[in-house]
Amino acid sequence: MSDIKGKIAIVTGAGRGIGFATVKSFLDEGMKVVATSRNISKLNALNSDNLLVVPADLTDLTSFEKIVTACICQFGGLDVIINNAGYAKKALLTQTSAEEFDLHMAVNVRAPMLLVNEAMPHLLKSTHATVINVCSVVSVKGYETQGAYTASKHALLGYTKVLARETFKQNIRVHALSPGGVGTELIQETRPDLDFANLSTPQEMVDIMLFLLKNRNNAVIDQISVRRYTKEPWA
Repeated sequence: MSDIKGKIAIVTGAGRGIGFATVKSFLDEGMKVVATSRNISKLNALNSDNLLVVPADLTDLTSFEKIVTACICQFGGLDVIINNAGYAKKALLTQTSAEEFDLHMAVNVRAPMLLVNEAMPHLLKSTHATVINVCSVVSVKGYETQGAYTASKHALLGYTKVLARETFKQNIRVHALSPGGVGTELIQETRPDLDFANLSTPQEMVDIMLFLLKNRNNAVIDQISVRRYTKEPWA
């Protein structure tokens, strides 16, 4: 197993849900973390010397240089990017405006690409360079009233596949983590019909990320798909 203590990570969408759980667990592992979100109150309460909180709106094209520059200035390098930030709004496709569709694509697809592009010179210097893109079950399935979200997550998975192929000779590991229902604020907003008691937890997703980071061996996992235990297998 690889030692990840001291490794430097950027985590997007870090203010709640999977992102916040990721920040807490990475800090517990001794990693240094740049956490970015529009909502930073919970992050500031963590109060760690190994944590740098960078408020950012990922629809703002100037955010990515700001995030990466802050990371390098504070910690001197970069090893891991967790593209976790996501946006979802329920609507029939026939009732989805161009502005709403573009917002889904900007947050869920364009932001990961631009952040990685900005960070690439620093990832290339790392011996543990890793990008984990938090995709979704809707990266491969379609659900009514989640059309724009589904399209964006399909695109994120496609982006992940190409990025992995384009960077594997530089020893950059690129993974797609595709969970089904996870008990987060986002799913409360988009799927209030689901029973929270049966959903996967954010920490379970983080544990998978830690497995990917620590098991940097000859065997490489490109994608991990996760379902909640009440969901039928292979459905």
